[in-house]
Order: sequence, then C-alpha cells, then structure tokens
Amino acid sequence: MKLFTCARCGNLLYFENVVCTRCGATLGFLPDRTELVAVEQNEQGGWSPVAGEGHYMQCANYVAHAVCNWMVPSGDTQALCVACRLNRTIPALGLDRNKVLWRRLEADKHRLVYALLRLGLPVLPKQEDDAGLAFDFLADEPTFNERGRVMTGHAQGLITLNIAEADPAMRERMRDQMAEPYRTILGHFRHESGHYYWDRLVRSTPWLGEVRALFGDDTQDYSQALDHHYREGPPRDWQQHFVSAYAACHPWEDWAESWAHYLHIVDTLETANQFGLSVRPRAGTDESLDVTHDFNAYDIDDFEMLIHHWLPLTYALNTLNRSMGHEDAYPFVLAPAVLEKLQLVHRIVRRQ
Repeated sequence: MKLFTCARCGNLLYFENVVCTRCGATLGFLPDRTELVAVEQNEQGGWSPVAGEGHYMQCANYVAHAVCNWMVPSGDTQALCVACRLNRTIPALGLDRNKVLWRRLEADKHRLVYALLRLGLPVLPKQEDDAGLAFDFLADEPTFNERGRVMTGHAQGLITLNIAEADPAMRERMRDQMAEPYRTILGHFRHESGHYYWDRLVRSTPWLGEVRALFGDDTQDYSQALDHHYREGPPRDWQQHFVSAYAACHPWEDWAESWAHYLHIVDTLETANQFGLSVRPRAGTDESLDVTHDFNAYDIDDFEMLIHHWLPLTYALNTLNRSMGHEDAYPFVLAPAVLEKLQLVHRIVRRQ
C-alpha cells in the first residue's frame, strides 16, 4: 500500500483517512490514479484535487454512511465508486453493530480493490457484466441449526462473507476452531478473489494446462475433497508442497491460497518500500538488503527479485514479534514447490 501526502500542508496520509489531521483538508481517493489527495469543492458543486486537475463526486457511501473515502469522476452515471458498486448486498443498517462491522469489511475490501487496480486486473461489477464481480455481506439467521449460518465463499463471481468475520472475537474463535495460524478479513477477500480470477484468467484459457500440471487436477470432486480434508486433515508433509494446510484439500483451494499469498507479498513489499524500510542482518550473512532501492513490487517482472526482497522482510517481522512476546506475524514456510506455484501466479498476473 502506498503512503500519501497532503498537497495543502505536506502531512502524511493513510489509505483510510477522510480528513488531513494537520490542516483539516477533505481527502478523497481517486481510483483512476490510485492516489489519495486533498480535495476542495469546485464551482460545479463537485470536488477537485487541491493540486492537480479533474472533477469528482464523493461516493454515495462516503456521503451517506461514512464507510468509504473514494471519489467518482463527475461524468460517471454511477453514484457509487468502483469499489462500492461491487456490493450486491450490505448488512441491515438498522442495527448499529452492523454498521461498525460493515465499515471494517469495506476498509479491507477497498484494499483488495486497490491491489487489483494496481495490478491491472479486470474489476467490473456483476450487475454490468455477467463475468463481473459482486459481494454479499450477510449475517447468520437467528436460528439454532446450521441452515441459518452464512458460509464465506465464492460462486460464479459472487463473493459472500459472513459479517461476523469483522468481529475480532468471533474471528479469533474461528481461527482457533479451524486451526488456522492466519485468519483476517483481508485474507478472506484475497482468497475468494483468487477463485474469481481462476474463472477469469485460467479456466478456458491457454494457462489451464500449465496450472493443472502444477496445482493438480481441478476436475476431482470438490465436495469429496473437502470432506476428506476435514475428516482426515492435510498430509503430514503438506508444508513441502502447499502454502497452507487448507491449500492441500483441492487444487482450486491451492490456487486461491497461492493467489492470496501473492497479493500479501506485493502489497506488504510496497508498504515497506513506502516507509523506506531496510533489512540489514548483522549476523549470519554479509548480504545487505535495502527494499527501498528503486523497487516497485506491483510492477516488477522478475519473480526471483520479488522473493529476494520478501524473505528477509518476513524474518525481520517474525523476530520483532517474538521480541514483543507475540506469535509470528508471518506463519508461513515457502518451500520450493510453493515458490514455483507463486511464480506461476505472478506470470499470469503480469501477462494482464
């Protein structure tokens, strides 16, 4: 994720900011430029960047619900921004708790859309294109059986997320029950988007044979594979072949987990770059690594260079967390087979 500065006062801005904390300028994210900028009202009743050109409107969810800070070009017929118009269903806003949960969901969904735009991937709402993308944010029904539960997942371009995932306590219980060392809202979005882009970028494309050769035969029965996974668990040597235990259950899940991990890598590396972070271990190696040196993780063809920057950063993150008495920030092992899969994801994305 980029860092941004206020054109009015030079203050550091963060992706979710709606006002500059130093000078009070109104802020708006311009998806056509992937920039967060200070904006001011113009003579036409809309908004224009304080430094720069263009005419915009605030997203309707910015104005009405304060769950978005993105802008819409003035000539657009849509009242919602490119991220919010992907929503098919939002939580019932009559409940105050739902609005809090929805705001958390939107913050991470907007981070997902930012990454997709930066990577040049197609981001079209399903209501405008049958091959497009849509989101349902749903709550469990007040029943005492499994039928009332909302299952997070993807089906034909529709990503469904249980809004309870935005409750940290609930998500932590699920993380423990599912034996998942890593479970986040953003991780869910990235994973489910992987299923969507498998349909868009792999299915019925020349990539399919190469993906099957590496990830496995996706035509095997999916329900049976899931039943076996939850009954028997992953193979003992899963870490030698998969980025997560869940990835071992079926080639589709292996792809989605690898896709999500690739998005983790490029976005975290961009954040490290924006903060000018350098990793120079003082023991065990003479190698010096500066992730700030002319390195744009979202726009690099050399996968080996990507990983060359990534691994030392993860070592540093985990060591810092352990020094604070916390669990690893990065609980993953990237075996050679996993790196090969990530490299294929990288190649497919870069081809876009």
